[in-house]
Amino acid sequence: MGRGGVHKERSEGPERKCIATGEVQPRYGLIRFVTGPDGQVFPDVASKLPGRGVYVTADRKALDTAVGKKLFARGFKAQVTVPQDLVDEVERQLSRRVIELISLARKSGDAVAGYEKVKSWLDREEAWVLIQAVDGSGRGKSKLSTPHFGKYIGWLTADELGAAFGRQTVIHAALASGGLAKRVVEEAQRLRGLRDMDDGGKGRAEG
Repeated sequence: MGRGGVHKERSEGPERKCIATGEVQPRYGLIRFVTGPDGQVFPDVASKLPGRGVYVTADRKALDTAVGKKLFARGFKAQVTVPQDLVDEVERQLSRRVIELISLARKSGDAVAGYEKVKSWLDREEAWVLIQAVDGSGRGKSKLSTPHFGKYIGWLTADELGAAFGRQTVIHAALASGGLAKRVVEEAQRLRGLRDMDDGGKGRAEG
């Protein structure tokens, strides 16, 4: 497992060097940044914006280092402007990306929400990924187990999961293998690196 909880299981794809850690790793475990015409630094979490990019590991400490030590200017070899909330903006964009991908999986029939539906998928071995809200009650979440050889995502909030399923809140969700599941896992792993995994003991009633 790499920094920020990113699993280094996939060997294909180009590799890039992190300007904060100096590590070379697959691009899917990094955050790409570009600059606008005015020299302002922007996160490009989808790696689609034009222009030269620099990369930082999907990890809050690495991003804080890049900002604090002014490594973006060195990486771009130019004077740049770094917004004060750059790291938080990266987290917001990654969260939005994961929510959108889960929503697409739901629309294609590859995702379900709710304790009973998730349990049914797990019992029938239809689920590959178990997703549970970080602010859900530990007792309720402990009743469901990660699929054998499957994946677990436990750092989205109940509100974020709710947004993905068109509800107010969601505590339990599951993804079938194939489809968008692999992309959801990869993007969620990048998001994990930006989040403090301690929920402070705050639980949410099951529902």
